[in-house]
Amino acid sequence: MFEGTKAFSGFSVDDIPAAKAFYADTLGLKVTEEHGMLTLHTEGGAGILVYPKGEDHTPATFTILNFPVDDIDKAVGELAARGVSMIRYEGMPQDEKGVMRGEGPPIAWFNDPAGNVLSVLQQS
Repeated sequence: MFEGTKAFSGFSVDDIPAAKAFYADTLGLKVTEEHGMLTLHTEGGAGILVYPKGEDHTPATFTILNFPVDDIDKAVGELAARGVSMIRYEGMPQDEKGVMRGEGPPIAWFNDPAGNVLSVLQQS
């Protein structure tokens, strides 16, 4: 039924201008805006829809976007330099940078301005 379509994902935020600044300026993604919504453009992927939900927005408590990187330490360092803090989860074996190692690929989590959970993970 849907085999010929190009599916895409989406998530909500409570502040479109703040989200646009974060995804474009802080993370360096190409971001377009149309009809009060954003589209995040990543290499080789379909656009990711970011839509406003205002006061009704509830941040995702699970990872909604994963950004694969070649060097997680470099990525975490660059994020920190841009004012992004890594999330620390109780009981998770994360190092001083907030990176969890040894249980799958090295991964670190952080929030967007709306509180949604994102990650960087090293794929090598």
